Amino acid sequence: MTTVLLVCSGNLCRSPTAAALLASRVEAKGDAVSVISAGTLDLGEPSPEEVIAAAAELGADLTAHVGHRFTPEELAKADLIIGMAREHVREIVLTQPHVWARTFTLLELVRRGNAAGRRGRLESLDDWLTRIHDGRRHADLLGSSDEDDIPDPMGGSPGEYRASAKQIAGLVDELIALAWPAELDRASAQ
Repeated sequence: MTTVLLVCSGNLCRSPTAAALLASRVEAKGDAVSVISAGTLDLGEPSPEEVIAAAAELGADLTAHVGHRFTPEELAKADLIIGMAREHVREIVLTQPHVWARTFTLLELVRRGNAAGRRGRLESLDDWLTRIHDGRRHADLLGSSDEDDIPDPMGGSPGEYRASAKQIAGLVDELIALAWPAELDRASAQ
């Protein structure tokens, strides 16, 4: 089974929304993927009502979610680690340097995936990630960037929460098309 870990700061908004959406979409495809989320902070709080409402509009249920900080075990077990911003990738890689090649921001992963091409029918996720990672430099993730960072809507208006959830949903759909394309469904059914 493939394990995907999504990470944001408090694990209250962006990463749990992305995890719930990714889990429902890969489950609908019948793929054996475990999707979890965590934060760089250990707040231990439930997602705010605005986050729950925005996720619910997209078919994701976050009513039982409680944020937690990622653990070394979660990082070691994950086949793919996706941060919502560069700062998350930096903290993860500083904590566990050996996960660099399988740790991306969601925007970076989709952008690099579109440039490198979707996963081939006989290509493992690990091999696809190796292709996506090729040419990356640690320095590319310094600072913050609109190109790589999904803005944190915490403390914003309900419209900002909805906009963030919609952006994440669109990126998750693109990721599914790249990493778990329909060709893989047909290959596994044979």
